[in-house]
Amino acid sequence: MKPVTVSIGVPQTPEQVYDFLDVMAHHERFTDHYLSDWRRSGPARGVGARATVTAALGGTKTGVAIEVVEADAPRRIVERNVSAGGRRLAHGTYTVEPLRAGGARVSFTYAWERAPLADRLLAPVVRATMRRANRTVMRRLTAELDRHAPADGM
Repeated sequence: MKPVTVSIGVPQTPEQVYDFLDVMAHHERFTDHYLSDWRRSGPARGVGARATVTAALGGTKTGVAIEVVEADAPRRIVERNVSAGGRRLAHGTYTVEPLRAGGARVSFTYAWERAPLADRLLAPVVRATMRRANRTVMRRLTAELDRHAPADGM
């Protein structure tokens, strides 16, 4: 299946965005519209940070194991996602790039390595559902970054 990418510009610097995204506990705040029952383990941030969640999308619920497998400050975080009893394997990649006018562009790409037959047969619907959910993630991330910033900057 083709990956799905969503992006948004934010006023924070790439370093500020990365520092926020690097903490696994922060992700619950901007993804809890479709990811619930968060249980975190491993380090709080960086490679090895893990969470087990329940994903509710497209009328179905499934357990998902998320683990940070790559962290390249301040530009990239890669998470491995395993769900559907191991039949679905994907990577979620946050990329943070500086904008010329200041701030940063935050992109999130969800790329399937392996998907159950039903996902593959319904690929256009599955991809549209993921795109919609992750556009909401980006809007909510922007609000959380604004809330997280102290009065004198993050």
